[in-house]
Amino acid sequence: MVKDMDEITARAQRIRLILMDCDGVLTDGRIILLPDGEDIKFFFSQDGQGVKLAAQAGLRTGIITTRQSRVLARRVKEMHAHHLYQNAEDKLQAYEDVLQRENLTDDEVAYIGDDLPDLPVMRRVGLAIAVANAVREVKEAAHWITKRPGGRGGVRDAVELILKAQGKWDEIVRRMSALDSSHR
Repeated sequence: MVKDMDEITARAQRIRLILMDCDGVLTDGRIILLPDGEDIKFFFSQDGQGVKLAAQAGLRTGIITTRQSRVLARRVKEMHAHHLYQNAEDKLQAYEDVLQRENLTDDEVAYIGDDLPDLPVMRRVGLAIAVANAVREVKEAAHWITKRPGGRGGVRDAVELILKAQGKWDEIVRRMSALDSSHR
């Protein structure tokens, strides 16, 4: 586990793809199961905006989850994420598929996780990130731990860390401010 911010920044500078789990990372972990087999998930708008900002900055993004959800598929489209792997009981296999599709190395990938199924991927990537409410084992495997929990800003914290390390954050803020001022 790397806790030195200089090393974390160096790792973040190499990132070209941000992958993450869904339940407990993009959501707060609550799942409401409906009688028709569908589910309800609670997404946090700042996390979704963070995924969009990553894409606008030229980074690829994706979700690898062990569950299946039409709600998640819709959210992925709204966030303009590039990859979605559902029912991925073997997250490492899904991860390797993404690496091959994107022609990337482990060092160019960040992964955001919260629970034990995330460990195999976290142990491979260049920047392993645990959300603040992750289980102990995931926090121990992480290079960096977000200040905010999953489903409440943890993904946004991770995206900002990476974009700031890459020198892209200030340009995104300027661009967003210019859009805001043009609508006044």
